[in-house]
Amino acid sequence: MKALLYKKELRFTDIPNPAPAADEALIKTITAGICATDLEIFKGYMNFEGIPGHEFAGEVIEAAEAALIGKRVAGEINAGCGKCNYCLTGLERHCPNRTTLGIKGRNGVFAEYFTLPMKNLYPIPENLSSHEAVFVEPLAAAVEIMEQVHINPNWKVLLIGDGRLAALIAQVLKLHGLDFITAGKNSKKLSLFNEWGSHTIETDPPKAGYDLVIEASGHPSGWDSAVSAVKPRGTIVLKSTYAGSFNFNPAPLVINEITVTGSRCGKFAPAIRLLEAGLVDVEKLISAVYPFDRILEAVEYAKKPDVFKVLVDFS
Repeated sequence: MKALLYKKELRFTDIPNPAPAADEALIKTITAGICATDLEIFKGYMNFEGIPGHEFAGEVIEAAEAALIGKRVAGEINAGCGKCNYCLTGLERHCPNRTTLGIKGRNGVFAEYFTLPMKNLYPIPENLSSHEAVFVEPLAAAVEIMEQVHINPNWKVLLIGDGRLAALIAQVLKLHGLDFITAGKNSKKLSLFNEWGSHTIETDPPKAGYDLVIEASGHPSGWDSAVSAVKPRGTIVLKSTYAGSFNFNPAPLVINEITVTGSRCGKFAPAIRLLEAGLVDVEKLISAVYPFDRILEAVEYAKKPDVFKVLVDFS
C-alpha cells in the first residue's frame, strides 16, 4: 500500500499492508486531517517514527464483528491494554501501556489502510460527510474541557489561539452561553471567531483579569500569556502540545494559587452528536482538500499561518 512514512524525514512510499490482530479491524482510509500535532511530530514531538496521522473517516474492510464490515467509522485514537484500572474505568487514554494512533507506538492513518481495536470504532451517521467526520476527534478534545472544569457562566473567559483546535473550542464555548475573548495573531482567522460569538484581540491580552484561560495557541509563548492573564485563584486549561521544552517560573502559580489543568483527548459520542445535530460548523474550517498522492504538498500547505484544516482525500 501507499503510505506517508516519517523517519527523521517524510517520504511517500510503498509498504506492506497491515495485518489486524484478533481484536482489531482493518480500515481503509477515506479522508484524513492534518493536525497541529502532526506538524509537531515532524519536528520531533514524541520521538515518533512510522506512519503519522490520527484524524480520519474510514471504511471497515475486515473485522471479526461482521456488523462492522462496510461501515464508515471514526475512531478513538488511544488503544489501552484493557486490563488496568484506567482501561476498566473508561480512561484508556491514560493506560500506561497504551498505543496512540499515529503518535505513539501505532501506525496512523496517512496510509491506504490501518488498524484499530474494534471497541474504538464509532459508526458515522449517514447525514455526516466523511469530510465532516474527520473533525470528530478534535471536537471531542474541545468538549473534554467541559468535563474537566466546572465553568461558572459568569466567568470571564479567555481563549488563546486562533488555529484549528481553538476554532472548535470557541464553538463549544458559544454553545454553553459563555462570554469570552479570543486572543490570536491572524486577522483572517479571527473574523470567523467573531461569527462564533467571541470578541477578539490581536494584541497581548490584559493581565490578571480572567477566571479561566484556555491555552490552545500551539506555541510556548502561549503559556506566558496564560499565566499573565489569569486572575488569582483562576484556572488555566492547557491544550497545546509541541516539540521541545521551555523554562518557566512556577512562582506566579504558587503565589496566585492558580489551578492548571492539562487537557488532551475526549469522548467521541458527544462530539458525534454535536456534528450530527449541526451545532458545530466545521465546513468553514476546511481550507483545502488534497488527493493522497499529493500529501507532501498538503503538509507544506498546512504549515501556512492563515490555514485552518487541510484534508487528504483517499478516494
